[in-house]
Amino acid sequence: MKPTMLAVHQARRPDGMPVAEDFAFVSSPLPVPEPGTALVENLYLSVDPYMRENMDAVWQLGSPLEGRSLGRVVDSRTPSLPEGTIVQHRQGWRTHAVVRPDDARILPPHTGVPLTAWLGILGGTGLSAYVALTKIAKVRPGETVFISAAAGGVGSAAGQMARLRGAGKVIGSTGSAAKAARLTQLGFDTAFDYHAGPVRDQLAQAAPDGIDVCIDNVGGEHLEAAIASLREYGRIAWCGAIAQYNSTEPPPAPRNLFDIVEKSITLEGFLVRNHRDSRHELEDFLIPHLQEGRVLSQETVIDGFDHVVSAFTGMLRGENSGKMLVRLTSD
Repeated sequence: MKPTMLAVHQARRPDGMPVAEDFAFVSSPLPVPEPGTALVENLYLSVDPYMRENMDAVWQLGSPLEGRSLGRVVDSRTPSLPEGTIVQHRQGWRTHAVVRPDDARILPPHTGVPLTAWLGILGGTGLSAYVALTKIAKVRPGETVFISAAAGGVGSAAGQMARLRGAGKVIGSTGSAAKAARLTQLGFDTAFDYHAGPVRDQLAQAAPDGIDVCIDNVGGEHLEAAIASLREYGRIAWCGAIAQYNSTEPPPAPRNLFDIVEKSITLEGFLVRNHRDSRHELEDFLIPHLQEGRVLSQETVIDGFDHVVSAFTGMLRGENSGKMLVRLTSD
């Protein structure tokens, strides 16, 4: 039998939360790299919240999906990607990929840095947190920072970085009491389960004197609560709105938007792809902390390519702690 590869295609547009029938596993012959390219066997795949929005319009039906990946070069037709090297690329949701040197990055070796960190705290996830803190919200020493979806990949990275950058108090919201307890072990001063009561009330109790910065990954009730608690000249870095990604109807806007005017609050959204020039700055900042154990690469790893869809939908339901990854091989 000829070697084959597997890829996940989007079969239809989802109605609310994606289900297994929205995807199709497709087998095809293992591709042979052409001159100037290399065949990569994927080792780890990343599943991320932004992918849910891509399912509505961006991704083409009947085509392999896109996502950040780590893999090993197994057949090369270019000296720029030697066989055996580990590379990072964006042809995820498949077991193998053919890449060009411009589309792949050979990962630099760093003792004490786990390979998976390059998809998590050193990847787009960590870069989102770093940009939110340093470029958008510009957190200053001594300030109080509130982070929504704090147990997710971006949130857990942002909380640890906020502490390293001198935040006076770091508060997180998450989906369970167990996750809230785990956040305090990561350096959060306090965290709460947003199911336990109105977010606005719980945040006010956690920060009775108000907050200076919000890193928001949720939107909706969380954004409204942050606006209510922000002090004058507070800043909001809006990373995402996971609360509405699976909604079949537009959620109501925060009812206190005019407080942004009254308090002179700055609210700025951003896309991490517009800040790729900050990647080396992130690595220079974080790698020493990773090596010394002052920062942890929080991850939930699911084994097996056949579980990539369930890993994705599980991440959307908040079943992960930290970055959600799929491991394709035990090597």
